[in-house]
Amino acid sequence: MDLISSLPAFALAVVLISASPGPAMALILRRAALHGFSGAVPTVLGLEAGLYLWALLAAAGLATLVAASEVAFLVLRVVGGSFLLYLGIKAWRSAWRSRDTGGTVEEVAVAEPEPGSSLSWWRAFGEGSVVMLANPKIAAFMIAFYPQFVPADRPLFATTALFAVLQVALEIVLYLALAAAVGRAGAWFRRRVIRRRLDAVSGTVLVALGLRLAAESR
Repeated sequence: MDLISSLPAFALAVVLISASPGPAMALILRRAALHGFSGAVPTVLGLEAGLYLWALLAAAGLATLVAASEVAFLVLRVVGGSFLLYLGIKAWRSAWRSRDTGGTVEEVAVAEPEPGSSLSWWRAFGEGSVVMLANPKIAAFMIAFYPQFVPADRPLFATTALFAVLQVALEIVLYLALAAAVGRAGAWFRRRVIRRRLDAVSGTVLVALGLRLAAESR
């Protein structure tokens, strides 16, 4: 398989993988629902920065060491699971705090998205990066996924970096389209009752994903 002919299969695989539920999807959906499209942008970019770094580490052979090392795999698994638990518990706390703020299902309390301060932007970017980088399953995935598409006569690192750029570009488009669709309903999501329920549900999903990541074996 030459490089050009492998691109359609690679792009299709990326689209199918990106559409599967997981921590990245849960994080983007919650961020877009509560903070609108602009609030989800740094989260998406952080996730993709982490993904690209894992791709480069896989090309350099470092991801193989992480996947092969019991200690490194365990540490990343615990760190990643703990961070998802932290995000889930933070969502639960938000739901708990808002339960007594008043308002009924009929009352619409629309809050404007958080101001786009530099601090909030980098915090959202950092959350996305940590969620991606602290997941050792991504290392194992990169090791298994990319070699299928890299022709034997091509340099491994440069070709993997090129494929990773394509993957990142495709995922950014897909995730931002999803964030835009969810963000259009932002006023509805920011109603007090809906926001409380969204916090409760998204917190439960993130906690479940964190527990699964921390408990999963290879």
